[in-house]
Amino acid sequence: MVGQLDVDYVRAQFPAFEEPSLKGQAFFENAGGSYTCRPVIERLERYYRQRKVQPYAPYEASRLAGEEMDEARTRLSAMMGVAADELSFGPSTTQNTYVLARAFAQWMQPGDAIIVTNQDHEANTGPWRRLADEGFVVREWKIDPETGHLNPEDLENLLDDKVRLVCFPHCSNVVGEVNPVVEITALAHAAGAYVCVDGVSYAPHGFVNVGLMGPDIYLFSAYKTYGPHQGIMVIRRELGMQLPNQGHYFNEGSLYKRFTPAGPDHAQIAASAGMADYFDALADHHGIKGDHGERNNSLHDLMRGHEVALLQPLLDYAKDRNSVRLLGPTNAAERAPTVALALSRPGESVARDLAEHGIMAGGGDFYAVRALQAMGIDPAQGVLRLSFVHYTNRAEVDQLLNALDDCL
Repeated sequence: MVGQLDVDYVRAQFPAFEEPSLKGQAFFENAGGSYTCRPVIERLERYYRQRKVQPYAPYEASRLAGEEMDEARTRLSAMMGVAADELSFGPSTTQNTYVLARAFAQWMQPGDAIIVTNQDHEANTGPWRRLADEGFVVREWKIDPETGHLNPEDLENLLDDKVRLVCFPHCSNVVGEVNPVVEITALAHAAGAYVCVDGVSYAPHGFVNVGLMGPDIYLFSAYKTYGPHQGIMVIRRELGMQLPNQGHYFNEGSLYKRFTPAGPDHAQIAASAGMADYFDALADHHGIKGDHGERNNSLHDLMRGHEVALLQPLLDYAKDRNSVRLLGPTNAAERAPTVALALSRPGESVARDLAEHGIMAGGGDFYAVRALQAMGIDPAQGVLRLSFVHYTNRAEVDQLLNALDDCL
Protein backbone atom coordinates (compact mmCIF):
# COMPACT_ATOMS: atom_id res chain seq x y z
CA MET A 1 0.00 0.00 0.00
CA VAL A 2 1.33 3.44 -0.93
CA GLY A 3 1.87 5.69 2.09
CA GLN A 4 2.30 9.44 2.38
CA LEU A 5 4.91 11.40 0.47
CA ASP A 6 7.76 12.80 2.57
CA VAL A 7 7.75 16.23 0.96
CA ASP A 8 10.64 17.48 3.11
CA TYR A 9 12.83 14.69 1.73
CA VAL A 10 11.63 15.50 -1.78
CA ARG A 11 12.50 19.18 -1.49
CA ALA A 12 15.97 18.31 -0.21
CA GLN A 13 16.64 16.69 -3.62
CA PHE A 14 16.12 19.99 -5.46
CA PRO A 15 18.85 22.65 -5.14
CA ALA A 16 16.36 25.39 -6.09
CA PHE A 17 14.93 25.20 -2.58
CA GLU A 18 18.36 26.07 -1.18
CA GLU A 19 18.88 28.97 -3.58
CA PRO A 20 18.90 32.37 -1.78
CA SER A 21 17.53 34.21 -4.84
CA LEU A 22 14.39 32.03 -4.74
CA LYS A 23 13.82 32.14 -0.99
CA GLY A 24 10.27 33.05 0.00
CA GLN A 25 8.89 32.53 -3.50
CA ALA A 26 6.39 29.78 -4.25
CA PHE A 27 6.71 28.23 -7.71
CA PHE A 28 3.38 27.75 -9.50
CA GLU A 29 4.43 27.64 -13.15
CA ASN A 30 5.71 24.08 -13.17
CA ALA A 31 3.68 23.29 -16.31
CA GLY A 32 6.13 25.54 -18.14
CA GLY A 33 9.14 23.67 -16.75
CA SER A 34 10.01 22.11 -13.41
CA TYR A 35 12.93 22.63 -11.08
CA THR A 36 15.83 20.27 -11.85
CA CYS A 37 16.69 17.53 -9.37
CA ARG A 38 20.15 17.27 -7.89
CA PRO A 39 21.24 14.01 -9.62
CA VAL A 40 20.58 15.52 -13.06
CA ILE A 41 22.63 18.61 -12.24
CA GLU A 42 25.46 16.50 -10.84
CA ARG A 43 25.53 14.20 -13.87
CA LEU A 44 25.46 17.13 -16.28
CA GLU A 45 28.34 18.84 -14.51
CA ARG A 46 30.35 15.60 -14.36
CA TYR A 47 29.80 14.99 -18.06
CA TYR A 48 31.04 18.45 -19.00
CA ARG A 49 34.02 18.14 -16.67
CA GLN A 50 35.07 14.54 -17.35
CA ARG A 51 33.34 13.18 -20.47
CA LYS A 52 33.05 16.07 -22.94
CA VAL A 53 34.45 14.05 -25.82
CA GLN A 54 32.96 12.19 -28.75
CA PRO A 55 31.27 9.14 -27.16
CA TYR A 56 31.60 5.43 -28.00
CA ALA A 57 35.32 5.46 -28.87
CA PRO A 58 37.63 2.93 -27.11
CA TYR A 59 39.46 5.42 -24.86
CA GLU A 60 38.20 5.66 -21.30
CA ALA A 61 36.51 9.07 -21.24
CA SER A 62 34.70 8.31 -24.48
CA ARG A 63 33.68 4.82 -23.37
CA LEU A 64 32.20 6.20 -20.16
CA ALA A 65 30.41 8.97 -22.05
CA GLY A 66 28.67 6.44 -24.28
CA GLU A 67 27.81 4.19 -21.36
CA GLU A 68 26.12 7.07 -19.54
CA MET A 69 24.04 7.91 -22.61
CA ASP A 70 22.99 4.27 -22.95
CA GLU A 71 22.23 4.13 -19.24
CA ALA A 72 19.72 6.96 -19.54
CA ARG A 73 17.79 5.24 -22.31
CA THR A 74 17.93 1.81 -20.65
CA ARG A 75 16.76 2.94 -17.21
CA LEU A 76 14.02 5.32 -18.38
CA SER A 77 12.61 2.77 -20.81
CA ALA A 78 12.48 0.16 -18.02
CA MET A 79 10.50 2.60 -15.88
CA MET A 80 8.03 3.07 -18.72
CA GLY A 81 7.61 -0.61 -19.51
CA VAL A 82 9.10 -0.58 -23.01
CA ALA A 83 12.22 -1.93 -24.73
CA ALA A 84 15.34 0.23 -24.52
CA ASP A 85 15.45 0.91 -28.26
CA GLU A 86 11.79 2.01 -28.26
CA LEU A 87 12.81 5.18 -26.37
CA SER A 88 14.71 7.98 -28.08
CA PHE A 89 15.81 11.53 -27.33
CA GLY A 90 15.38 14.65 -29.45
CA PRO A 91 15.94 18.38 -28.99
CA SER A 92 12.30 18.93 -27.92
CA THR A 93 8.89 17.30 -28.03
CA THR A 94 7.86 19.84 -30.66
CA GLN A 95 10.74 18.73 -32.88
CA ASN A 96 10.03 15.04 -32.25
CA THR A 97 6.40 15.54 -33.29
CA TYR A 98 7.42 17.39 -36.45
CA VAL A 99 9.76 14.57 -37.46
CA LEU A 100 7.02 12.02 -36.83
CA ALA A 101 4.59 13.99 -38.99
CA ARG A 102 7.07 13.96 -41.86
CA ALA A 103 7.42 10.19 -41.52
CA PHE A 104 3.65 9.70 -41.59
CA ALA A 105 3.38 11.98 -44.63
CA GLN A 106 5.72 9.66 -46.53
CA TRP A 107 3.98 6.50 -45.30
CA MET A 108 0.28 7.35 -45.76
CA GLN A 109 -1.70 7.40 -48.99
CA PRO A 110 -3.74 10.39 -50.28
CA GLY A 111 -7.19 10.27 -48.71
CA ASP A 112 -5.93 8.64 -45.52
CA ALA A 113 -7.04 10.43 -42.35
CA ILE A 114 -5.57 11.61 -39.06
CA ILE A 115 -7.64 12.64 -36.04
CA VAL A 116 -6.48 15.53 -33.86
CA THR A 117 -8.14 17.46 -31.03
CA ASN A 118 -8.63 21.12 -30.23
CA GLN A 119 -7.68 20.44 -26.61
CA ASP A 120 -3.97 20.18 -27.43
CA HIS A 121 -0.95 22.35 -27.04
CA GLU A 122 -0.17 23.46 -30.61
CA ALA A 123 2.99 21.32 -30.72
CA ASN A 124 0.94 18.12 -30.81
CA THR A 125 -1.67 19.30 -33.28
CA GLY A 126 -0.05 21.80 -35.66
CA PRO A 127 2.37 19.39 -37.42
CA TRP A 128 -0.45 16.89 -38.00
CA ARG A 129 -2.90 19.53 -39.22
CA ARG A 130 -0.40 20.68 -41.85
CA LEU A 131 -0.71 17.29 -43.52
CA ALA A 132 -4.03 18.50 -44.93
CA ASP A 133 -1.94 20.58 -47.37
CA GLU A 134 -0.46 17.34 -48.75
CA GLY A 135 -3.71 15.59 -49.61
CA PHE A 136 -4.47 13.90 -46.31
CA VAL A 137 -7.70 14.26 -44.35
CA VAL A 138 -7.52 15.87 -40.91
CA ARG A 139 -10.53 15.33 -38.65
CA GLU A 140 -10.98 17.32 -35.46
CA TRP A 141 -12.17 15.69 -32.26
CA LYS A 142 -13.77 18.68 -30.53
CA ILE A 143 -13.96 19.47 -26.84
CA ASP A 144 -17.13 20.42 -25.01
CA PRO A 145 -17.12 24.26 -25.15
CA GLU A 146 -18.31 24.55 -21.55
CA THR A 147 -16.13 21.99 -19.80
CA GLY A 148 -13.22 21.37 -22.18
CA HIS A 149 -13.96 17.64 -21.92
CA LEU A 150 -13.09 15.19 -24.73
CA ASN A 151 -15.91 12.65 -25.07
CA PRO A 152 -14.73 9.22 -26.36
CA GLU A 153 -18.17 8.71 -27.93
CA ASP A 154 -17.45 11.67 -30.21
CA LEU A 155 -14.23 9.97 -31.27
CA GLU A 156 -16.11 6.84 -32.27
CA ASN A 157 -18.10 8.91 -34.77
CA LEU A 158 -14.85 10.04 -36.43
CA LEU A 159 -13.24 6.62 -36.75
CA ASP A 160 -13.39 4.55 -39.93
CA ASP A 161 -11.04 2.46 -42.07
CA LYS A 162 -9.37 5.59 -43.49
CA VAL A 163 -7.98 6.74 -40.13
CA ARG A 164 -4.30 5.91 -39.70
CA LEU A 165 -3.51 7.85 -36.51
CA VAL A 166 -5.34 9.36 -33.52
CA CYS A 167 -3.46 12.16 -31.71
CA PHE A 168 -4.54 13.50 -28.32
CA PRO A 169 -3.07 14.75 -25.03
CA HIS A 170 -2.84 12.69 -21.87
CA CYS A 171 -4.04 15.90 -20.29
CA SER A 172 -4.36 19.43 -21.62
CA ASN A 173 -2.03 22.15 -20.39
CA VAL A 174 -5.01 24.44 -19.73
CA VAL A 175 -8.02 22.13 -19.17
CA GLY A 176 -6.07 19.77 -16.93
CA GLU A 177 -8.50 16.85 -17.17
CA VAL A 178 -6.77 13.46 -17.37
CA ASN A 179 -7.99 11.73 -20.52
CA PRO A 180 -8.64 7.95 -20.43
CA VAL A 181 -5.66 6.85 -22.50
CA VAL A 182 -6.37 3.12 -22.22
CA GLU A 183 -10.00 3.50 -23.34
CA ILE A 184 -9.17 5.87 -26.20
CA THR A 185 -6.29 3.68 -27.37
CA ALA A 186 -8.54 0.61 -27.42
CA LEU A 187 -11.14 2.45 -29.54
CA ALA A 188 -8.50 3.58 -32.04
CA HIS A 189 -6.83 0.19 -32.26
CA ALA A 190 -10.19 -1.52 -32.80
CA ALA A 191 -10.67 0.73 -35.83
CA GLY A 192 -7.20 -0.12 -37.16
CA ALA A 193 -5.58 3.21 -36.24
CA TYR A 194 -2.37 3.91 -34.36
CA VAL A 195 -2.26 6.24 -31.35
CA CYS A 196 0.02 9.19 -30.50
CA VAL A 197 -0.27 10.61 -26.98
CA ASP A 198 1.19 13.95 -25.94
CA GLY A 199 2.25 13.28 -22.35
CA VAL A 200 4.04 16.59 -21.77
CA SER A 201 1.50 17.93 -19.27
CA TYR A 202 0.96 14.62 -17.47
CA ALA A 203 4.46 13.13 -17.16
CA PRO A 204 5.59 15.61 -14.45
CA HIS A 205 3.01 14.00 -12.18
CA GLY A 206 4.38 10.49 -12.64
CA PHE A 207 5.99 8.52 -15.46
CA VAL A 208 3.40 6.20 -16.99
CA ASN A 209 3.78 2.56 -18.00
CA VAL A 210 3.40 2.97 -21.74
CA GLY A 211 3.68 -0.77 -22.25
CA LEU A 212 0.57 -1.39 -20.14
CA MET A 213 -1.42 1.62 -21.36
CA GLY A 214 -0.97 0.64 -24.99
CA PRO A 215 -0.37 3.77 -27.11
CA ASP A 216 1.99 3.38 -30.04
CA ILE A 217 3.68 6.75 -29.47
CA TYR A 218 4.10 8.62 -26.18
CA LEU A 219 5.96 11.94 -26.01
CA PHE A 220 7.05 14.19 -23.14
CA SER A 221 9.69 16.73 -22.21
CA ALA A 222 12.48 16.01 -19.73
CA TYR A 223 12.74 19.64 -18.63
CA LYS A 224 9.23 19.29 -17.19
CA THR A 225 10.11 16.04 -15.44
CA TYR A 226 13.01 17.43 -13.35
CA GLY A 227 15.60 16.88 -16.07
CA PRO A 228 17.47 18.64 -18.90
CA HIS A 229 15.94 20.23 -21.99
CA GLN A 230 15.33 17.13 -24.08
CA GLY A 231 12.28 15.64 -25.77
CA ILE A 232 11.69 11.99 -24.94
CA MET A 233 9.73 9.80 -27.32
CA VAL A 234 8.53 6.23 -27.04
CA ILE A 235 7.57 4.62 -30.33
CA ARG A 236 6.68 0.94 -30.31
CA ARG A 237 8.66 -1.26 -32.66
CA GLU A 238 5.71 -2.48 -34.75
CA LEU A 239 4.99 1.07 -35.88
CA GLY A 240 8.51 2.49 -35.76
CA MET A 241 9.96 -0.01 -38.21
CA GLN A 242 7.08 0.54 -40.67
CA LEU A 243 7.51 4.30 -40.90
CA PRO A 244 10.16 5.65 -43.27
CA ASN A 245 13.53 6.30 -41.68
CA GLN A 246 14.13 10.00 -40.92
CA GLY A 247 17.74 9.64 -39.80
CA HIS A 248 20.95 8.77 -41.62
CA TYR A 249 20.36 5.95 -44.10
CA PHE A 250 22.97 3.71 -42.49
CA ASN A 251 21.14 3.96 -39.12
CA GLU A 252 17.78 2.77 -40.41
CA GLY A 253 18.14 -0.57 -38.66
CA SER A 254 18.39 1.13 -35.26
CA LEU A 255 14.92 2.03 -33.97
CA TYR A 256 16.05 4.72 -31.53
CA LYS A 257 17.96 6.51 -34.31
CA ARG A 258 15.28 6.38 -37.03
CA PHE A 259 13.44 9.53 -35.89
CA THR A 260 16.34 11.67 -34.67
CA PRO A 261 17.82 13.33 -37.76
CA ALA A 262 19.72 15.85 -35.64
CA GLY A 263 22.85 14.79 -33.78
CA PRO A 264 22.15 13.86 -30.15
CA ASP A 265 22.97 16.21 -27.28
CA HIS A 266 25.41 13.88 -25.58
CA ALA A 267 25.62 15.66 -22.23
CA GLN A 268 21.90 16.20 -21.77
CA ILE A 269 21.06 12.62 -22.72
CA ALA A 270 23.63 11.33 -20.21
CA ALA A 271 22.25 13.68 -17.55
CA SER A 272 18.75 12.28 -18.12
CA ALA A 273 19.81 9.20 -16.17
CA GLY A 274 19.68 11.52 -13.18
CA MET A 275 15.88 11.42 -13.40
CA ALA A 276 16.05 7.65 -12.83
CA ASP A 277 18.50 8.24 -9.96
CA TYR A 278 15.99 10.59 -8.35
CA PHE A 279 13.05 8.24 -8.70
CA ASP A 280 15.12 5.32 -7.39
CA ALA A 281 16.14 7.36 -4.34
CA LEU A 282 12.52 8.38 -3.80
CA ALA A 283 11.41 4.75 -3.94
CA ASP A 284 14.15 3.61 -1.55
CA HIS A 285 13.34 6.38 0.94
CA HIS A 286 9.67 5.39 0.99
CA GLY A 287 10.36 1.65 1.19
CA ILE A 288 8.90 0.90 -2.24
CA LYS A 289 9.93 -2.53 -3.56
CA GLY A 290 9.61 -4.44 -6.82
CA ASP A 291 11.00 -4.26 -10.34
CA HIS A 292 11.42 -1.02 -12.28
CA GLY A 293 7.84 -0.98 -13.50
CA GLU A 294 6.30 -1.83 -10.13
CA ARG A 295 8.36 0.78 -8.29
CA ASN A 296 7.47 3.37 -10.88
CA ASN A 297 3.75 2.60 -10.59
CA SER A 298 3.90 2.98 -6.81
CA LEU A 299 5.82 6.25 -7.09
CA HIS A 300 3.21 7.54 -9.53
CA ASP A 301 0.46 6.83 -6.99
CA LEU A 302 2.48 8.36 -4.15
CA MET A 303 3.09 11.59 -6.06
CA ARG A 304 -0.48 11.83 -7.32
CA GLY A 305 -1.88 11.29 -3.84
CA HIS A 306 0.11 14.23 -2.51
CA GLU A 307 -0.86 16.47 -5.44
CA VAL A 308 -4.57 15.65 -5.23
CA ALA A 309 -4.67 16.55 -1.52
CA LEU A 310 -3.06 19.94 -2.20
CA LEU A 311 -5.08 20.61 -5.32
CA GLN A 312 -8.62 20.29 -3.98
CA PRO A 313 -8.51 23.44 -1.79
CA LEU A 314 -7.36 25.50 -4.80
CA LEU A 315 -10.18 24.10 -6.95
CA ASP A 316 -12.73 24.77 -4.20
CA TYR A 317 -11.48 28.34 -3.91
CA ALA A 318 -11.73 28.94 -7.66
CA LYS A 319 -15.13 27.36 -8.26
CA ASP A 320 -16.74 29.35 -5.44
CA ARG A 321 -15.77 32.75 -6.84
CA ASN A 322 -18.23 34.35 -9.25
CA SER A 323 -15.49 36.41 -10.91
CA VAL A 324 -13.46 33.31 -11.82
CA ARG A 325 -14.06 30.69 -14.49
CA LEU A 326 -12.21 27.50 -13.64
CA LEU A 327 -11.35 25.45 -16.73
CA GLY A 328 -11.75 21.71 -16.42
CA PRO A 329 -12.97 19.44 -13.61
CA THR A 330 -13.57 20.62 -10.06
CA ASN A 331 -12.60 17.22 -8.62
CA ALA A 332 -8.85 16.99 -8.04
CA ALA A 333 -8.78 13.24 -8.64
CA GLU A 334 -9.89 13.78 -12.25
CA ARG A 335 -7.18 16.20 -13.26
CA ALA A 336 -3.55 17.22 -13.04
CA PRO A 337 -2.61 20.15 -10.78
CA THR A 338 -2.54 22.51 -13.75
CA VAL A 339 -5.27 25.06 -13.11
CA ALA A 340 -6.27 27.69 -15.67
CA LEU A 341 -8.50 30.54 -14.53
CA ALA A 342 -10.31 32.88 -16.94
CA LEU A 343 -10.67 36.27 -15.31
CA SER A 344 -12.05 39.70 -16.09
CA ARG A 345 -8.57 40.98 -16.93
CA PRO A 346 -5.60 39.45 -18.73
CA GLY A 347 -4.03 36.49 -17.01
CA GLU A 348 -0.56 37.96 -17.42
CA SER A 349 -1.65 41.07 -15.50
CA VAL A 350 -2.80 38.98 -12.55
CA ALA A 351 0.41 36.92 -12.68
CA ARG A 352 2.35 40.18 -12.43
CA ASP A 353 0.39 41.14 -9.31
CA LEU A 354 0.95 37.70 -7.79
CA ALA A 355 4.70 38.09 -8.26
CA GLU A 356 4.55 40.96 -5.75
CA HIS A 357 3.29 38.40 -3.24
CA GLY A 358 6.06 35.89 -3.91
CA ILE A 359 4.01 33.74 -6.28
CA MET A 360 5.67 32.62 -9.50
CA ALA A 361 2.87 31.97 -12.00
CA GLY A 362 2.13 32.62 -15.66
CA GLY A 363 -0.52 34.23 -17.80
CA GLY A 364 -1.30 33.93 -21.51
CA ASP A 365 -2.54 31.35 -24.01
CA PHE A 366 0.20 28.76 -23.33
CA TYR A 367 0.10 27.63 -26.98
CA ALA A 368 -3.39 26.22 -26.36
CA VAL A 369 -5.03 28.83 -28.58
CA ARG A 370 -7.48 26.41 -30.16
CA ALA A 371 -8.69 25.13 -26.79
CA LEU A 372 -9.22 28.64 -25.41
CA GLN A 373 -11.06 29.77 -28.54
CA ALA A 374 -13.28 26.68 -28.43
CA MET A 375 -14.22 27.57 -24.86
CA GLY A 376 -15.04 31.17 -25.76
CA ILE A 377 -11.92 32.72 -24.23
CA ASP A 378 -9.99 35.40 -26.07
CA PRO A 379 -6.41 34.12 -26.40
CA ALA A 380 -5.16 37.71 -26.35
CA GLN A 381 -6.52 38.03 -22.81
CA GLY A 382 -5.54 34.50 -21.96
CA VAL A 383 -5.81 32.82 -18.60
CA LEU A 384 -3.95 32.77 -15.32
CA ARG A 385 -2.28 29.36 -14.98
CA LEU A 386 -1.33 27.93 -11.60
CA SER A 387 0.53 24.63 -11.77
CA PHE A 388 2.46 22.59 -9.27
CA VAL A 389 4.04 19.16 -8.78
CA HIS A 390 4.86 16.81 -5.92
CA TYR A 391 7.59 19.02 -4.38
CA THR A 392 5.04 21.74 -3.64
CA ASN A 393 4.00 21.85 0.02
CA ARG A 394 0.88 22.97 1.86
CA ALA A 395 2.48 26.21 3.08
CA GLU A 396 3.02 27.28 -0.53
CA VAL A 397 -0.60 26.51 -1.43
CA ASP A 398 -1.71 28.61 1.56
CA GLN A 399 0.59 31.40 0.37
CA LEU A 400 -1.03 31.18 -3.06
CA LEU A 401 -4.59 31.31 -1.72
CA ASN A 402 -3.79 34.35 0.42
CA ALA A 403 -2.18 36.07 -2.56
CA LEU A 404 -5.20 35.33 -4.76
CA ASP A 405 -7.44 36.89 -2.13
CA ASP A 406 -5.43 40.11 -2.40
CA CYS A 407 -5.03 40.13 -6.19
CA LEU A 408 -8.57 39.14 -7.20
